[in-house]
Parts: sequence; structure tokens; C-alpha cells
Amino acid sequence: MHLPQSQHRRCSALLTDLYQLTMAYSYWKSGMHMKEAVFHLFFRTHPFKSGFSIACGLGDAIEYLRTLTFHEEELAYLGTLTGNDGKPLFEPAFLEYLRTMEWCCDVDGIPEGTVVFSHEPLLRIQGPLLQCQIVETALLNLLNFQTLIATKAARVCFAAKGEPVLEFGLRRAQGTDGAVAASRAAYIGGCTATSNVFAGYLFGIPVRGTHAHSWVMSFDTEEEAFRAYAEAMPNNAVFLVDTYDTLGGVRHAIEMGQWLRQRGHELGGIRLDSGDLAWLSIEARRMLDAAGFPKAVIVASNDLDEQTIVSLKQEGAAINVWGVGTRLVTAYDQPALGGVYKLSAVREKGGSWQHKIKLSEQAAKVSTPGIQQVRRFRSDGIYIGDMIYDLDGPTETSRTIIDRADVTRRKNMPDDATSEDLLVPLFRRGKLVYDLPPITAIRDRAQEQLAALHDGHKRFLNPHEYPVGLSLALHELRTGLILAAREGRMMGEPGVRP
Repeated sequence: MHLPQSQHRRCSALLTDLYQLTMAYSYWKSGMHMKEAVFHLFFRTHPFKSGFSIACGLGDAIEYLRTLTFHEEELAYLGTLTGNDGKPLFEPAFLEYLRTMEWCCDVDGIPEGTVVFSHEPLLRIQGPLLQCQIVETALLNLLNFQTLIATKAARVCFAAKGEPVLEFGLRRAQGTDGAVAASRAAYIGGCTATSNVFAGYLFGIPVRGTHAHSWVMSFDTEEEAFRAYAEAMPNNAVFLVDTYDTLGGVRHAIEMGQWLRQRGHELGGIRLDSGDLAWLSIEARRMLDAAGFPKAVIVASNDLDEQTIVSLKQEGAAINVWGVGTRLVTAYDQPALGGVYKLSAVREKGGSWQHKIKLSEQAAKVSTPGIQQVRRFRSDGIYIGDMIYDLDGPTETSRTIIDRADVTRRKNMPDDATSEDLLVPLFRRGKLVYDLPPITAIRDRAQEQLAALHDGHKRFLNPHEYPVGLSLALHELRTGLILAAREGRMMGEPGVRP
């Protein structure tokens, strides 16, 4: 049994940017705090020049929202903050409001392990404006990082072509919580196991590992080191062979394999951690096979990523287990996902929605209004396109999607294509209504989703762009709001639809 993550990983209500709280105070002070709002969390571009991303981090986001409370010591700290005049930043009545506040928002989200694309809402939060606002930073933190790492892991596993990938990144990760979150996301993305024992304890992820160079160096000879390890752990005998001379280390591992076999055990394999991994693995495989150990695995590590693995395979490397650490858990070539959190509608209690849009000189930063849902179409078992539509509009019957960036690009989904809506209820009036699946089921979902994605979207070089667009009604709403704003008219008047 693994330990519920909440027992070790509570996310404080103070894990936020100060401006979330200054806005919350200002909403409260101006009487706007109970105005109803809708926010969406999404990202604008895929990381790593990828053609897809893997949604991840929802489990931690749910736990954060489920336990969202301002504790007495946290409120006491907020009471010590001062403004430019040296006076308290927040008045006691506001801190008392936070103390008694109960989470009451509706939240919908795309399940973890789902293949997702730019501008699609991963989360939709609807409820009191103040509550929607104060959760922004934490939700971005939790979903941005894990989505980034799960996507990287999926790419690494594609490169390995079904061979096991072990996540070895704990010692190089950004802090302890970053390491734990990375191990979780990497497993969901496709890694077979982790070296991180704490992550294994928390989440039930399989753990793997043998010994380091220091083990070999602590003995007078490599042979003594391997013998001592084989005696201590005959059921975990994978030897690190490159401390002194790699091929000499392979010979010593073979000797230990013969010794183990005489005692009813088998050599697990060897690990290469330096040098020309392609050539060394080919030579090691030849030696192991000739000695009667064809099932002994060759594990490789040493700053691997998807590009390196592809290159090694092109060179004919005989590696069949891949230990990937630094470049996975740090997302080495792109250390952040640019997720954002945008307001899309507000209303007074019982009133009509006022649709909101953010404009920008950069077309990609112009937001999408409405209460958004994502509908995914599938034909012959393959995903063929996603429609973002407005739940506040008429029932969506159209099968036409319009590109956000180029209105001349439109795609009509076939009449025989099936569809499903991706965002599912998580919270209703603050109460959790979603059963979070076990991590193994989330990992399986990611594999099923990727299998339904055309290979052209999964290639590393110039992946084909997956079709995502707005419904005709949402496109018209968005265009009308843009034109109204640029003409200087008031945006989002109640009941006004272009």
C-alpha cells in the first residue's frame, strides 16, 4: 500500500503570488468578490517542438483544491504584511473572511494521461470571482510542470521503441518536491520505473536501482566488488562496468554471472554510464551472448534524451534498457510550459454571462471567451480533430472547426466520425465528485491516447499539426468581441452576442 500523497504534500493556500491576494482583497473591498466568473487554464504552444502534450498534474491539483484552507499561522503572517506607507496591507476583517471561506467552485478538467493540444482548456473553474482568482498560481504550478515532464517522458519512450525507460533524475531535479512530481509525471508519460524510492512509496511506482561507482571503488578490485554485491543481492545483480575499463568490467560481470548461475541465480545485466555507448553496447552484447547470457540486459545511462536515444539506435546500439535522468526531470531543452489562466466570462448572481476577451498585439495571445468545452472527433480509431465550443451558446451541432489563427482554415468532420467531450466534472459547489483513478490506470490512458494519435503528430522533426479549432458559434462570438473592443465599445454587455 502506498501512502496517500496528501499526508506529505499539502499545498499551502499561501503558495501563490502576492497579486492574487491583493486582487482578492480588492474584489472583497469593492463588493465584487461573490460575482460569478469563469476561468480557463491552457497553454499556447507545445514544449520541445512536439506535436502533442500529455495532460498531467490533475491529481495534485484536485488535492490542493480539496484541502484549500487558510490556517491560523498563515493568516497571522498575512497580517504582518505592509504597504508602501508601512500600514497593514490587509485589514483584519478580510483575513477573517479568508479564515471562514469555504471552497465552493465548480471545476471541470481533462483527465490526466489525455493527449492535449494548444489553446484547449485543461481546467475550467467557475464560481465566486475571488475564489477563482486566488487558485490561479498554484494550479498553473501543478499542471504546467507535470504536463511538461509527462510529455518529455512520452517522447523519450517513443525513441526507445517499447524498450523500458527508467527515470533516474532524483539527484538532478529542482528540489525535493520537483523530484517527486517529476517521478510521478514521468511514470504517467510512459517510464517503466523510477530510482526515487519516496515517489515509489507515495504513488506505488515501481522502483529500480543497483550500485554506483563508489561501491566498486571501495574495494581493492572490481572482481571483489562484484562478488560482494552478488553475494548480498543475488536477485538484483546488474553490474556497473565502467569504473576502470568497460570491457574488462563486462568480463568480470560474466564471471559473476557464472558464479550466480552455479548457485541458482541469474545475471540480471550490466550498466554502461560513459564512453561510446553504441560501440560498447555492441561489444558487451557479443561478449554476453558468447558466454551464454543472452537474456542479460544492457542498461545505458549518461545524459540521455530522446534525440540521443534515436541516434544510438541508428548506430545499432545493443542497449535494451534506458536510464534517463537529468534531461528528463529538468526538461533540459525547455524548462517550462507556458501555461496561462484567463478570465472568459463574468455575471452577477442570476444574471446573464458577460463574455470577456483579452486582446494583444500578438495574435496568439488573444484569448477565447465563453464557457469552453473540448469535443474530440475520431474516425477509424484515430483522432482527427478537436473542437472548442461554448457551453453558454446554442447546443453545438456543427462539425466544422475554424482555426484560431487563420479563419480561412476550416475542417469539416465526417458525419460518421464519433466524438466525446473531454472536460469532466471534478468539483460541484466545492465538493469533489470525481474519482481519481490509480496511477497505473492514468499511465494506461496515456498509452491508449497516444496509440490513437496519428504517427505524423508524434514524429520528432516537423510533426504534423493536429487540427484544433473553434466552433462556428464560438468563432463568431470571439470575432464580434474583438471588433467591439477595437472599435472602443464596451465589451461583454449582458445578453449581447454578435
